Amino acid sequence: MALKERIQEDMKSAMRSGEKERLATIRLILSAIKQREVDERIVLDDSQVLSAIEKMVKQRKESIVQFEAGGRADLVAKETAEMALLQVYLPEPLSAAELAVLIDAAVASTGATSIKDMGKVMAEVKTAAAGKADMAAVGALIKARLSG
Repeated sequence: MALKERIQEDMKSAMRSGEKERLATIRLILSAIKQREVDERIVLDDSQVLSAIEKMVKQRKESIVQFEAGGRADLVAKETAEMALLQVYLPEPLSAAELAVLIDAAVASTGATSIKDMGKVMAEVKTAAAGKADMAAVGALIKARLSG
């Protein structure tokens, strides 16, 4: 079953069981998917749906930081709950060891020797780790690997 179809089925089950918070979050996901499909005039595949969900998770993380700084515990709890529901649809994250192996393989295959080659390495790792790792953290790891 495609990821988009799974999300739609989850929406139906949330409606039947009366889970309002879950239903609202799933509707947000479907709305983001639909918006992107309309804007780009395409039908999103699983990787593009994952990308949309990743973007939503990133937005929640940023909001949580802002709400914590503003002392809004109620909004922090809401965003955290939404983020947990969004992460259900993301694949299992890579472990630190798996990520290190992936970075080493990308460095070897691109022939990267300095920080100037970071873009090539990042592009290769990004395709392999899509949805499975925080790309900001991956960037920092690649930078450390090429600097050292």
